Amino acid sequence: MDNLHILLGATVADAATRPLHWVYDPKKLRNYIKGKKEIVFLKKSRSPFYSIKTGKVSGYNDVGLVMFKTLISTKKKLDVLKNFKKNVVQNFGPGSAYWKNLKLRKKYKKIKWKGPMNGPWIHQNILETIQNIKSKKSITGGKKVNESDGYCAALPYFLYNNSETDLKRVIKSVANSKVNETYALAKLKIIELAMKGEKSPINTFVKKFGRNRYFKDVATNIKKVLRLKKHNHTKVVKKFGKACSYPGTFMGSIHAMITANNYKSAIIKTIKAGGCNCSRANFVGAYFAASKGMKSIPKNWIKKTKPAKKILNYMAI
Repeated sequence: MDNLHILLGATVADAATRPLHWVYDPKKLRNYIKGKKEIVFLKKSRSPFYSIKTGKVSGYNDVGLVMFKTLISTKKKLDVLKNFKKNVVQNFGPGSAYWKNLKLRKKYKKIKWKGPMNGPWIHQNILETIQNIKSKKSITGGKKVNESDGYCAALPYFLYNNSETDLKRVIKSVANSKVNETYALAKLKIIELAMKGEKSPINTFVKKFGRNRYFKDVATNIKKVLRLKKHNHTKVVKKFGKACSYPGTFMGSIHAMITANNYKSAIIKTIKAGGCNCSRANFVGAYFAASKGMKSIPKNWIKKTKPAKKILNYMAI
């Protein structure tokens, strides 16, 4: 696998933002970061829904890490998807920390949430995926939500094999909708343009795919973001949606990319905008690592990211 620094960029960005994941109340967010020199890797988790140790990643990036684990332990290319599904069940399913908290998650829908649960939060797409794997469905991805799980699963696979047909299979194995597929592929194509040294990967994507029927909605939404380049990032994210869903999470990410000069400033902007910062950070971090290289990721951030060591072990540095 080449260009593993791109996966590292996504992973470090996720871990950096994680303690403030899903803080939607702007007043609370301002209070949490007020007077702090560093707002990344906060020692105390402030997510209102779940609490895990600082340095660990959200369920979004963890899907990507499961794929990474699958790729480095699978000899035959044809076995990757089958083994990935097994590993998804093992990592997120019955007996896992994610699954243990599922009862609490269901309870959350019925009562007033009093405080964050201890342990990780399983995402809707992954929950459906596990059920579909058990039901032996041919396409196992969740259909109820349009979120970043498919992209996160596909990112390490893209660094191993960028066949569009195979990438679509990976995306649909955890997130089976046209919206999930289209936006995940668009992210990967933008990252690929950044890898190739394009001066303006986002503008190049629009020029290259703007008239492509498949990416029509994506290109239209990018143009909307480009028109707001001079606007405040937090306000733009609020306008397009602070939640996990496409197209809002994609559009917020694009705005961070076009208004920040480097990896660090882009991730800090992403945190300050609030909401589902982790889903945006996984794209923003990968993009800047692709565009600016390994050196763009702060070394002290890498040291604080618990899964980073395993990625580094497989990198040809």
